[in-house]
Amino acid sequence: MTILAEILMILGAGFLLVAAIGLIRLRDPLQRMHSGTKAGTLGTSLLLAGVMASQNVESRASGFLAVIFLLITLPIGAQLLGRAAYVSGTALQGIEEDPLADELDRPEPEEVEN
Repeated sequence: MTILAEILMILGAGFLLVAAIGLIRLRDPLQRMHSGTKAGTLGTSLLLAGVMASQNVESRASGFLAVIFLLITLPIGAQLLGRAAYVSGTALQGIEEDPLADELDRPEPEEVEN
């Protein structure tokens, strides 16, 4: 069980590292949000699963509840942040045609200097 716990924790730390690199390297706020929430949720869940695998049965319940809480709240928060960024007029990089132009009111995005 110790080897499984170590593997899960290493994988979780790897995904958290990918999330951190994505937050630094990606230029668009929506891409940053995607990187932070997807890889961050998976990394944190794997890290908690590794900790739960190395603990006794009583400690696993709180870890399981923490993972469920993360899986419920982080995607909802990411969706709300993405919507707020879109509606505020944030420039979308790499998108030629706006798929939500007919659905949401949005000011014209300002040109971003590279």
